[in-house]
Amino acid sequence: MNDIHRPHKSTSGATASLKTTLSDAYQGFVAITHNGLALMGMALALGLITLAARSDLRQDAEQHLLGWLQQRQEANEPVIAFEPEPDAVQRVTAVLPHHLPKQQANVAFWLSRKYRVAPEPLGVLVAEAFEVGEKARMDPTLILAVMAVESRFNPFAQSPVGAQGLMQVLTRVHTEKYEDFGGQLAAFDPVSNLRVGARVLQECIKRAGSIEGGLRLYVGAVTTDGSGYINKVMAEHLRIQSVALGKPMPTRFPVYRRATPVVAPAETEALPASEAPELEAADAAPPAAEIMEPLLLVRS
Repeated sequence: MNDIHRPHKSTSGATASLKTTLSDAYQGFVAITHNGLALMGMALALGLITLAARSDLRQDAEQHLLGWLQQRQEANEPVIAFEPEPDAVQRVTAVLPHHLPKQQANVAFWLSRKYRVAPEPLGVLVAEAFEVGEKARMDPTLILAVMAVESRFNPFAQSPVGAQGLMQVLTRVHTEKYEDFGGQLAAFDPVSNLRVGARVLQECIKRAGSIEGGLRLYVGAVTTDGSGYINKVMAEHLRIQSVALGKPMPTRFPVYRRATPVVAPAETEALPASEAPELEAADAAPPAAEIMEPLLLVRS
């Protein structure tokens, strides 16, 4: 009989031991949790007391909390690909042509129609050409004619040899001229390119001693005499000049041909051929009275 009741006693002892272990673990967990909460409460109370006493720490804590909340809010907001920028208009190089003097407005609208470019950005270029031309003592319509032939008023144009912008200036050659405009990337800023190109053109004309010779230097004619380029620029120059002055559009233009060297007789000393090009009238050239004088600038 004693042997039969032994397993039951063993099972009861194991159960009692397990209950005791679980009870001790539970009481320990409660004690630890209670003590932890008490410590957290004490730390929180001390933190609040410290923040109440130190306004600088309180402001720092508030800023950190505000920054964290903003980051959380931005992270949850959808990404806006096309954000509005109300001040973007300040970067635009444009002006209403109606606000320009009459000569400049006439030129801006005419160039706009011919080259299919918006008149507002053209108005800025026309006004700048007139201002630069007055200071540099160059006809502004010549500057505009060079722009028309070189780039057709495309400020981002680039030639195979690296000439860039409206006036197709060789940026790598005239890098120092762009230093005053912030660097060589200013070649793609329309106004900066115009100013640098006008300066280069002025230097070429001064060096050659004539407009035609200056244009030949400007285009860098090496394999040809540059007459085709010169004829294009001079014809466009006269057209723009006629528009500015309100005169009828010319239909005949002077034709430029470079002088042909003449071989001197053997018994006389050969004279050096003139480096300055000549301007000869073609069969359809107008009388001398029809060739216009340089444009007189009118400001209003």
